[in-house]
Amino acid sequence: MAKISLKGNPINTIGNLPEVGNVVPDFKLVGSDLSVKTKADFAGKKVIYNIFPSLDTDVCATSVRKFNQQASNLENTVVLCVSMDLPFAHKRFCATEGIENVVNLSAFRKEGFEKDFGVEIIDGPLAGVLSRAVVVTDENGVVIYNEQVPEIVQEPNYEAALKSLL
Repeated sequence: MAKISLKGNPINTIGNLPEVGNVVPDFKLVGSDLSVKTKADFAGKKVIYNIFPSLDTDVCATSVRKFNQQASNLENTVVLCVSMDLPFAHKRFCATEGIENVVNLSAFRKEGFEKDFGVEIIDGPLAGVLSRAVVVTDENGVVIYNEQVPEIVQEPNYEAALKSLL
């Protein structure tokens, strides 16, 4: 269990992020078109998992915008933006913001991603949503970088995540 905070108040996640050197677990997430996406859909690509509580918060929206800007420059890499937001909210946000370089995925069906990646918040006012985290994998699904952001209102370390791809 990761110990994080929300505006200085301690909260916990259900587990820990997949460790560097390990293969990320398979998952089922829902795309903006309501299709089910799994790890196999991104096989052979480097993957940045941008995981966050909700698009309706400034920091989460900023992380999607920043990764969207960087994604167009990344070779053989896909950015997956994952939250509990409904697929409709993801679709609306991307249309409004002109975001085209990331794949938005929802964990709202709770098919295991939140537990397997250790990112479900289990207590406090945000219990049930995902924590802010970044996991980066190579073309084989092996974790090459992870960051459990210690304070929910803090942005992830974009530079370190992107540098791990080099």
